[in-house]
Amino acid sequence: MEKDYRAPVSKELFKQEWLSLFKKENSLEKITTIKNCSLKHVKNIYSYYKDEIKNKPRILLFDIETLPLHVRVWGLHKQRIPHTNIIHDWVMLSWSGKWLMEAEMYSDILTSKEVLKRNDKRITKSMWKMIDEADIIVAHNLFRFDNRRINTKFFLHGLNPPSPYQGIDTLKQYQKNFALSSYKLDYIGELIRNKGKTPTDYSLWIACEEGKQSALDEMLQYNKDDVTLLEEVYLKVRPWIKSHPNTGLYMNLEKPVCTNCGSTELKECGIYVTPANRYVAMRCVCGAIGRLKASAMSKEESKNLIIRVAR
Repeated sequence: MEKDYRAPVSKELFKQEWLSLFKKENSLEKITTIKNCSLKHVKNIYSYYKDEIKNKPRILLFDIETLPLHVRVWGLHKQRIPHTNIIHDWVMLSWSGKWLMEAEMYSDILTSKEVLKRNDKRITKSMWKMIDEADIIVAHNLFRFDNRRINTKFFLHGLNPPSPYQGIDTLKQYQKNFALSSYKLDYIGELIRNKGKTPTDYSLWIACEEGKQSALDEMLQYNKDDVTLLEEVYLKVRPWIKSHPNTGLYMNLEKPVCTNCGSTELKECGIYVTPANRYVAMRCVCGAIGRLKASAMSKEESKNLIIRVAR
C-alpha cells in the first residue's frame, strides 16, 4: 500500500479516518478529491480494508460468456429443432465479476483441455462461490440470460442454490426509463463514455472452441472489459432505479441513508404524496430520490383526511 503523506501518524487514526470516509462516501473518485491522492491509491486502501467495511451491501457486477450448441439441422430456414438433434449442448466458457467500487477483478475460464471436453464444472464452482457472497447482483440482461444460465449450471453440477440475493438487470432499467435506439451494452457504453464493448467477432468463439490458448486469453480479457463497462452503465442508471434494493436494510443505521447507494448526504426536495399520506422527499448526492418513513402530516391533519372509496 502506497504511503499517504497526508495521513495521521498513528496507524489506528489512519485506519479510522479511511474507514469513516469509505462508509460516508459512495464515490471513490470523490474521495480522491477529498484526500488529494490518486484513484489507484484509494482503490488500494479500499481493497486493504474491505473486510472491515461491512456497513453496506456487497454488490456484485458480473458477466458470463458461453459456447454455442452444436445441432443437426435440415436447413437454415425457420424450423423447430428437437432436442434429439443436439450434438453438444452449450457450456459456460468464462465468467468475470467485481465488487462495486472495488479495484480487484475476479474471473475464470475453461482450460484448453476443458474446452475440448466441454467440461465447465470447475468454473461453475468458482462462479458459485462469488454469487454465494453477494447481497445484490448486477448484470445486463440478468433475468433472461445470465441468471438462468448460471442457475442451470449450478443445478446440473449438483450445487445447492447460493445464499439469497437480490438482482438488478441494467437492461430492463434502461428499457423502463429511456427510449434509446438500442439497449445493447455496446451502444449504451458509446452513449455514456464514448466507448462501447471491446471489438470482436464470432471467429474468436470458434478459436476458443478449438482450445487455442491465445483465443482463450483474449476472451477472458473481453469478459473482464464487459464487467468494467457494466459498472459504469449501472452507476449511470442507478439514480433512476425506483425498484432498487434498499441498501439501508443491509446497514446499521444511525441516520437516514439513500435507498440506492447508502450515502448519508441527503437533502429535502419537496413532498412525496400517496393516496393516503404525505412524506418528506429526500434527494441523495448520487441523484436518487427517496422519502422519509415517518409521515409529514400532523395527527389533526390525519384525522381530517378523507380517503377515496375503492372502485
